[in-house]
Amino acid sequence: MNGARMNGAPGVAGVRVAVLAGGRGTRLAPYTSVLPKPLMPIGDRSILEIVVHRLAAQGLTDITLCVGYLSHLIRAVSQHLESNGAEIGFVHEEDALGTAAPLRLIDGLDDTFVAMNGDILTTLDFQDLVRHHRESDNVLTIATHRRTIKIDYGVLLVGPAEDDAPDGGRLPIVGFEEKPEIVSTVSMGIYVLEPRALEHIPSEAYFDFPDLVQALLTANERVGAYFFDGLWFDIGRHDDYEQAVDAWLADDEAVRRVDDGARVSGAFG
Repeated sequence: MNGARMNGAPGVAGVRVAVLAGGRGTRLAPYTSVLPKPLMPIGDRSILEIVVHRLAAQGLTDITLCVGYLSHLIRAVSQHLESNGAEIGFVHEEDALGTAAPLRLIDGLDDTFVAMNGDILTTLDFQDLVRHHRESDNVLTIATHRRTIKIDYGVLLVGPAEDDAPDGGRLPIVGFEEKPEIVSTVSMGIYVLEPRALEHIPSEAYFDFPDLVQALLTANERVGAYFFDGLWFDIGRHDDYEQAVDAWLADDEAVRRVDDGARVSGAFG
């Protein structure tokens, strides 16, 4: 169930979304020296525009942007984002707070809510993600994706040291693998949380989502994963950004139909 849903979808009715858009985007430098990462262009629209339109098309219309770096540009663009019934609010980070700490700036997160990075393009079905979260009785659910990591070197399998060797010990080679690929489960930068997760975020100081996950696990709270095998681009990476631009160009018409809440089969439909 990866298609967009119409506004008012019962599975996400009343669910608020916090979009984390305050980072400096250092991985995309030098582009992000003049543009905040969420405003990087994909075709003729910014990433943030596509994110907001997809959320609204799936019924998630109460959206708060957590801004900081070059926030005046994001606020200017946001004037054109309130489509499909979306309502956009803001909280401002005076100092960099990390990926989890900005949530403590948002008033009224007193029910299940979604938090996501502002540079994520995906065909994820948010209604199904929220349903899974609630059925699993999690305090935090992390949307995850399997990503292949290629090692660009020959990897040696080294055996134990030969302590009786004349040179005081040698490491024998017992195997060799040329440029192996490792499949790992990674966070997509999209989360569903219960309000009590906020109790584990300190009132001050920098705090990332990995810190929050560890704090919840230490407190024996339920943290779960939602596996998604559809399209996902982490625009903070140069490779993903280039692939997303290519996907847009290959699927131009279908992407724009998302604005109307249409259920389409295209890359961002």
